[in-house]
Amino acid sequence: QVRLVESGGGLVQPGGSLRLSCAASGIIFGINTMDWYRQAPGKERELVATITSSNSINYADSVKGRFTISRDNAKNTVYLQMNSLKPEDTAVYYCHIEQQIFSQLYYYWGQGTQVTVSS
Repeated sequence: QVRLVESGGGLVQPGGSLRLSCAASGIIFGINTMDWYRQAPGKERELVATITSSNSINYADSVKGRFTISRDNAKNTVYLQMNSLKPEDTAVYYCHIEQQIFSQLYYYWGQGTQVTVSS
């Protein structure tokens, strides 16, 4: 079992920045991809950014150039640096990981952290 704990959310003005962190604990090995998703009120959950174990990265078009995903494997932590925030970035942000143990894949979600962009 893996437990994910997010932190770093909050209220920020448009144009501001926040850094989200997601720390994994428990049975920590075989972690492949680490992702950030978000879900705004009344909308479906969407993928924001992905980083693989080989540090291949992809972003949603809506955040390219503004958000940066990174991971620290020694700390089992993934980060999301969010700059130039817009009101439409307001959502609950969730950490998600894929773990592979032998041939079996497992998926885990964090509890979410609220990000509100408002003046």
